[in-house]
Amino acid sequence: MQDNFSQTQVVRKPAVQSRHGIVASQHIAAANVGAGILAQGGDAIDAAVATSMALGVIEPWMSGLAAGGCMIVWRAREQKAYVVNFGMRSPAGLNPADFPLSGQGVASDLFPWQHVVDDRNVKGATAVAVPGLVAGMELAHKTFGTLPWEQLVMPAADLAEQGMLTDWYSALLTGANARELTEDPDTAAYFLEDGKWPILGGWTSVEQKRLNQKTLAETLRTLARLGPRAFYEGSIGQALVRDIQAKGGYLSMDDLRSYEAQIVEPLTYEYAQGTVYAGPELTGGPTYLQALKWLVENPQSTPGVNAQTYTGFAQALASAFEHRLNAMGDHESPKAPGSTTHFSVVDREGNMCAVTQTLLSIFGSRVTSASTGLLLNNGIMWFDPEPGKPNSLAPGKRCLTNYCPVIGQSANGLSFAIGASGGRKILGSVLQLSRFMMEHGLSLEAAFEQPRIDVSGTAKIVADPKLGNEILSALETVLPVSTARRNIYPYAYACPAGVARQGELNFGCTETFTPWGDAVAADNLQ
Repeated sequence: MQDNFSQTQVVRKPAVQSRHGIVASQHIAAANVGAGILAQGGDAIDAAVATSMALGVIEPWMSGLAAGGCMIVWRAREQKAYVVNFGMRSPAGLNPADFPLSGQGVASDLFPWQHVVDDRNVKGATAVAVPGLVAGMELAHKTFGTLPWEQLVMPAADLAEQGMLTDWYSALLTGANARELTEDPDTAAYFLEDGKWPILGGWTSVEQKRLNQKTLAETLRTLARLGPRAFYEGSIGQALVRDIQAKGGYLSMDDLRSYEAQIVEPLTYEYAQGTVYAGPELTGGPTYLQALKWLVENPQSTPGVNAQTYTGFAQALASAFEHRLNAMGDHESPKAPGSTTHFSVVDREGNMCAVTQTLLSIFGSRVTSASTGLLLNNGIMWFDPEPGKPNSLAPGKRCLTNYCPVIGQSANGLSFAIGASGGRKILGSVLQLSRFMMEHGLSLEAAFEQPRIDVSGTAKIVADPKLGNEILSALETVLPVSTARRNIYPYAYACPAGVARQGELNFGCTETFTPWGDAVAADNLQ
């Protein structure tokens, strides 16, 4: 493999362990917020709400109040799993005729749909779908939470008042997208200096610069004080709708008022190694379970993590994605960066949750609501603009998504809650991590350190060169192989975060190469 990077560098990120609760998040500041709620006596769901809100401030290009997603919950006393579904919908007033095909080939972003005139389904206010995150957190809190809503939202408001601290990693992400961020004046003012450059002090400077998130702070204070209905029925929603419609979008107050998150039964699969619970319907859960069942029905004959393990992963994922792409209509490019974040929580009682939330593309629609300080999603891009397809664009329709949070109860006594960000790469990462723990008895940390492959519907395998020549050669017998190392940017294998519990001891771990991600225990706040 030819590249410019060191062949001898070693990067490690040990798992955190504690008898207290743990939050594992793509950003350490959000993990600190959630762990703080656990330290105050909060339930795992209380910590999840607080972590979710904080992530919208310190990873604003990944999620936020304008996002959608899915939470899978494990309640220890009941020994029961639940799914809180808060995926996006297309606005009722959307007209598919407003998205004519240009005849210029495929679109340039996440999905290789046919290109739409002016990229109206990819960026701009026309790409904004009905957000579900606030309703999802509201429903989870009402059903399982123990602490007051205001107590859970105010830490995010405090972070926004201070402003997100910029650094080399934020500059990398912003700079890579700076050209498109200039197209909306409010987005340019939010993320760029002089409307052109990433906001960052000099490379050798000790000066710290922060984003101006004062408007977002006021929105969060209003949400904390007045409650979630302020977003769907009150002043926040009204301001959001005005801004989106002024920029040509479709979102209406009727869309917000009629939106409902749902608690639904998870997909459940029991087999000799334990039980897994995944999201149903239009999530990655059905495809994940299809691949898992293939592995169970085609067991490897030699013990240990070896070439047969990885060829099995490749065959299972190739089979599952063939069905998904042909029957469910999801054709997301595995190369494109998604705007998704994942976190997992376990409390001292053993309650767990895994939460994935997303704007879809990185920086979503690249449009900001100036009145609320919210960067907006581009959920309309989830739909195929060509009519007559399984996932064709239509008004009032739920989006088909790739997020795949999973709860596992292993026969060896290890319980876990895991998930990842990274578009279609999510499914393979979650599958491999869960199998490493359930089938091969690896700890959470060992599973996260184990090299992975990606097979996500492109008739090829992307493999970590650390797997070695024997495994790489075996994979070539399944599909053509290209190698890509795990690195800070871009992510070739998704970006997971997870927690686990063995007896009364909890563990937390995040992707080794994500510079912001970390797990924080309630008794060891950073």
